[in-house]
Amino acid sequence: MTFVLALGWGALALAAGHTVAARIGASERALRLRRAPRALAGEPSIGERGVARARRLLERSGPVGRVLGGWARRRATRRRDGRLARELPAAVDLFAVAISAGATPFAAVATVAEWAPPSVAESFAGVVAACGLGAPFESALHDAARRDPRLASLTSLLATGSRLGAAVNDALARLAAESRRDLRRRAETRARTVPVRLLFPLVFLVLPAFGLLTVVPAVAAGFHGF
Repeated sequence: MTFVLALGWGALALAAGHTVAARIGASERALRLRRAPRALAGEPSIGERGVARARRLLERSGPVGRVLGGWARRRATRRRDGRLARELPAAVDLFAVAISAGATPFAAVATVAEWAPPSVAESFAGVVAACGLGAPFESALHDAARRDPRLASLTSLLATGSRLGAAVNDALARLAAESRRDLRRRAETRARTVPVRLLFPLVFLVLPAFGLLTVVPAVAAGFHGF
């Protein structure tokens, strides 16, 4: 008997909840906004909030804090730019494959948002989400280029292809080759800085250890002989 009463009350509560939910009737637009990336909705993630809070504390701690906060901000920007530079050639190739298969620029963006490397996929997922909320495709591409200037050439090419309906396969091939040349130049530049970066461990770690293991015992042995 108790089980039957509990089952009846549960059914009544479920029916009442269903009625209230139907009466509220959240629109599909609001649901898409809930599923949109936090950056698009203007709500930073937990990690981004922590980093922003740390930067504010540094900037309020005086000149030294402001210098350290600016250094951290520039470092984060350089790291993201480096990730985008490494991922861009593969993303451009993926765009070329999708468009060669007959996809429209928007469908190609949706494909790249799903299958591209993480940083590029995140940027173009924001484009797809913005278009799902009613933003024009070209405006969403422009916003993505403003957030990540490394993607400006690619987004401009996609916007031109969408607006004019022109074939962009050759332009994508040139952009992929240029991106790989730029990535090679960045790697060569970084390789040239390796000797400079090795000076610190060499001078402050290796040489003192060498002195402690070779010179100091010889000097100690000499003094012991006296």
